[in-house]
Amino acid sequence: MNVLVVKANNRPATEGISSKMYETFMESVKDNKDLNVTTYDVYEEDMPYFGQDLFNAFGKLQNEEELTDIEQRLLAAKQKAMDAISAADLVVFAFPLWNLTIPAKLHTFIDYVYAAGFAFKYDAEGNMIQLMTDKKAIFLNARGGVYSSPEAAPMEMAVNYMRNVFGGVFGMQIVDEVIIEGHNATPDKAAQIIEEGLERVKEAASKLVHQNA
Repeated sequence: MNVLVVKANNRPATEGISSKMYETFMESVKDNKDLNVTTYDVYEEDMPYFGQDLFNAFGKLQNEEELTDIEQRLLAAKQKAMDAISAADLVVFAFPLWNLTIPAKLHTFIDYVYAAGFAFKYDAEGNMIQLMTDKKAIFLNARGGVYSSPEAAPMEMAVNYMRNVFGGVFGMQIVDEVIIEGHNATPDKAAQIIEEGLERVKEAASKLVHQNA
């Protein structure tokens, strides 16, 4: 099984809980020879933001015109992200909730792969067809506050967004979610909350390992 791990937090694991979740997952699967694990670190990749430069590049390609440096970088970055997703049987996302949503770098990765004809298409009647139903996804998310309560849940736009994109639009099967929350809101319980969450990360990795033993 080809596993792509998208790391979307550049804080050290001593400070960033989703970084620690990433490290825990990687440590748990490193000895399994049936898993081909690749990391795509959105903070290490050259990922210019999605915008008019990319659309200009598309137009220039059609007209066989010379591309600027930023246009070349955008096309290369977009292709690399799409190739990474294409090669994966399972995609693991390790990401935090920042300011109610996902980090901008992760959003840029999604912008690269959220493409008609690649992740989805439309039929003759205009209905959307999911094109990634053969792939699976795991979400590893950390959020310092508590957003699982009915009152706060509508404000949470990180995991919900990822579900809607990768499950709803792309059609991936979301096989596991591990969410660590509340460690900032209740600092007296932080160590326990984090420890229990990391154990659930290990369990998610273990299930994956056993499925491919």
